[in-house]
Amino acid sequence: MQTAGATSRLMGAVLIISAIVVATPASGATSTAPLPAGAEVVWSHAPFEMGECGLCHTSDDAADPGPVSGEVNELCFGCHVETQEAMEAASMSHAAAVDDCTSCHNPHNSSHHKLLLAQPPELCADCHSEVWEEATQSPVQHEAVKEGVACLNCHGPHATNVDHLLTALPYNLCVDCHGQPDMIDDDGKQLTNFSELLSTNPSIHGPVAAQDCSACHQPHGGSTFRMLVEDYPAKFYAPFDAENYSLCFSCHNESVMAEANTTTLTGFRDGSTNLHFVHVNKTDRGRTCRACHEVHAAPQDHLIRDGVPYGKGDWVLKINYTIQANGGTCEKTCHGAKSYDRSKTVAPETGPAE
Repeated sequence: MQTAGATSRLMGAVLIISAIVVATPASGATSTAPLPAGAEVVWSHAPFEMGECGLCHTSDDAADPGPVSGEVNELCFGCHVETQEAMEAASMSHAAAVDDCTSCHNPHNSSHHKLLLAQPPELCADCHSEVWEEATQSPVQHEAVKEGVACLNCHGPHATNVDHLLTALPYNLCVDCHGQPDMIDDDGKQLTNFSELLSTNPSIHGPVAAQDCSACHQPHGGSTFRMLVEDYPAKFYAPFDAENYSLCFSCHNESVMAEANTTTLTGFRDGSTNLHFVHVNKTDRGRTCRACHEVHAAPQDHLIRDGVPYGKGDWVLKINYTIQANGGTCEKTCHGAKSYDRSKTVAPETGPAE
């Protein structure tokens, strides 16, 4: 029997779960009747296997068990007490599970694990079609959505205490996978071990410090490099266009890259010469932010990195940046040793001698 709390959680779930539709049997299934003779049975429900139809139906006669003897979920919870307790205790419930257990499960037998009508992600995709389209049709895809138990790598099927039915806080889910030492992308490129990176670097980017990976990344799939929510150049060099840096400029001031001279916009200047502009604002080989900054965590303030991967291999171009009282020095990088001093004064322009 539905409780007031369960009803409230159902309304919350409907509001937060994207692409939810009225629950229907998955993958074209039109019946929760037993599988036909000769079908492969992977999982069988114990009462059905033992011929005890009367546990759920009005009759114990397997040939004619009659209708179910009560509300479906109430019948299920008569045995599955732990599932009922977990759903009632959780702050978020899956709308399909609250509505009817047979939205996802065959109560008799199934050709899928756990009596499911289909395996995730196909089962989930029947309701969450927009999410599944994003996960499978986007130019950049997240393998975690499709591999192993697919959606259940991150989401609970019945109820959880985290928004969107996540099994843990998003940051913990991300780092749990992306904190492994040998992860590679589709191009064979080594991915960052974030457990190591974050534990060994004191300067942390704001969204990372806030444990908000979704501030910059889509969780299912996207159209940009690394599933970023906005554009950011994927390579070391790029012609400058503010649109290419829309991710950065969603937080940072675009003028830092647009104005050649300033005494207020940035500390990275030689006198009033804006060195961000000098490095980035070029029509051909502008250095992208990653040339000097690590976007997650770094050993020095302002996320200045020790070195940046350069070229096709694993070679790291060292920056050798040293902070100084009124500026800093880089050496043996893209150029010879160069220093900047923001306290330098610039002589005023004078007119022609009379």
